[in-house]
Amino acid sequence: MESEETLRWPTNLDRHAIEQRLAQARTTAEKNGWTALLPFLSDIEGKPAAEIAKKVMAALDWLQAQPEQRAFTLQLQMVALNLKNLK
Repeated sequence: MESEETLRWPTNLDRHAIEQRLAQARTTAEKNGWTALLPFLSDIEGKPAAEIAKKVMAALDWLQAQPEQRAFTLQLQMVALNLKNLK
């Protein structure tokens, strides 16, 4: 999730794509030292849809107090829009 990447809003991400984007988000959080976010982005692969959704929403709640992370927040919001596709 490089800041130079053009923001795309796909609404048809499947489980694999959602998990992939969350893994990228986890890597970004690790790289930037955002340790408070790591529990929300870790251990999501293969989990039930409701559990993944709960973690994504908790991450977004935490990010509300971090306006400087707007680009990162937008990426997670895009994932949140696709949570309905988790099967």
